[in-house]
Amino acid sequence: MDNLGLLWEGLQAAASPMNLLYAAVGVLLGTFVGVLPGIGPAMAIALLLPVTYGLGPTQAFIMFAGLYYGGMYGGSTTSILLNTPGESASVMTALEGNLMARAGRAAQALATAAVGSFVAGTIGTLLVALFAPALADVAVEIGAPSYFALMVLALVMTTTVLGASPLRGFLALFVGLTIGLVGLDLNTGQPRLTLGITQLVDRLDIVVVAVGIFALGEALWVAAHLRRKPAQVIPVGQPWLGREDLRRSWKPWLRGTAYGFPFGALPAGGAELPTFLSYVTERRLTRRGRKDGGEFGRGAIEGVAGPEAANNASAAGMLVPMLALGLPVTATASVMLSALQGYGIQPGPQLMTEHADLVWTLLASLLLGNLLLLVLNLPLAPLWAKLLRIPRPQLYAGILFFACLGAYATNLDPFDIALLLGFGLLGMAMRRFGLPVLPLILGVILGPLMETKLREALTISGGDPAGLVDEPLAVAIYVVLLLVLLGRPLLVRWRSRAEAAVAVDGADGAVGADAARAEGTDRAGVLAGTPGTTETEGTKGAGR
Repeated sequence: MDNLGLLWEGLQAAASPMNLLYAAVGVLLGTFVGVLPGIGPAMAIALLLPVTYGLGPTQAFIMFAGLYYGGMYGGSTTSILLNTPGESASVMTALEGNLMARAGRAAQALATAAVGSFVAGTIGTLLVALFAPALADVAVEIGAPSYFALMVLALVMTTTVLGASPLRGFLALFVGLTIGLVGLDLNTGQPRLTLGITQLVDRLDIVVVAVGIFALGEALWVAAHLRRKPAQVIPVGQPWLGREDLRRSWKPWLRGTAYGFPFGALPAGGAELPTFLSYVTERRLTRRGRKDGGEFGRGAIEGVAGPEAANNASAAGMLVPMLALGLPVTATASVMLSALQGYGIQPGPQLMTEHADLVWTLLASLLLGNLLLLVLNLPLAPLWAKLLRIPRPQLYAGILFFACLGAYATNLDPFDIALLLGFGLLGMAMRRFGLPVLPLILGVILGPLMETKLREALTISGGDPAGLVDEPLAVAIYVVLLLVLLGRPLLVRWRSRAEAAVAVDGADGAVGADAARAEGTDRAGVLAGTPGTTETEGTKGAGR
């Protein structure tokens, strides 16, 4: 009851007219950017981070909550109308959602995605309010060896288990950890990897890194394979759900939420696996309950409702390790963590006590942003669909402008523009060679913290490496990590068989997803750690 009382106080603080205005602006801006082709919530938030710089922490968090859920909603809109997932977690939504849109049911697909996102986001945020403080209380007692083991678990899981190529994942992680070393050594005060450049003595700003890798890298990649005509957008009317659609959607919403939140709350979770599990579950339940096999492969509303709810519940669940442990486990969480650090706030076990008012305001703002998202964006869905008709040269020129403006606004130093260009070229190269973005971003953020905990643990043990496993929790984490690595081949084999079954049973949906990736949507593969379809895109780009 104490947590609910604190959440109620946070709602009262966030519900003032001015704060509601900030939340509404955040929802609209997040949706505006997130709905554009190929831009997922992580890139949308990275691009809009500078918008919050002139605000106080409370107002910034309120707007940030709106940006977060607005970017999530925009990604589902693009997946359904263009079959262009902006991130890997939206692939399953695109699979059936675009087929519904082509069958003239775009309004119903958008409606079940929006309402399902609202249901899952609300339940997930309430669960965060219940579990995050309890986890933070336990985390206060965690020593340096166990904390270091947790970060190793998060990095290895996101690099090997969630990705398709461990080699590419570890290569991206190595690059990220190297970037995280740039700057002064906190113990010796010696500069590292600064190349004699005074601006690099301070650690690299994560905002510049994130905007360069996500926004500029994406814009350069698309420019290299540019279509000279606007995307073909399926017309959409006013989103609505009939009684039959509602009857078919509400159970997948709840099942998707049950799948998504636990995976998001794990220190190495993610939305790819729960969305896939949700899709497979709904397909099997529908085929078992209907003699005609249901509509999967032709545009089943269950195939949109379940994965979209799982995606948003996972997005809410990832706040648990981020707030309680300071561990970002997704690209979006990494960008959010950088926003917290921009205000001098370090997420971790002490956050729930040292900045309790901000934490509960943030959670309350997520509830308000989720509600405003449903109220504002359902009526505006036809308007967002028109944004997709913007020609890509003008679209990405605007992205480049705002990316440069945001990087310069960070420190008001032209050197940051040069850094932005460098990271943009790096992001483009990663897309070209199929390297995942998430391990790199996690390496940049967690690398310095891992170094601090590693040195602390070795100092306590007098330099003995055995000190890294002198706590029972650390030993348990390493055992879990070993079991996961040993079981990875079985997981990959099971998922491959399930994906093959999906492709056979719903050939049209599989063809639609492949077509989306061939049109330049390797963002999903890059974020998840899969190589994507860069060769196909490169060939088409050369032809154009």
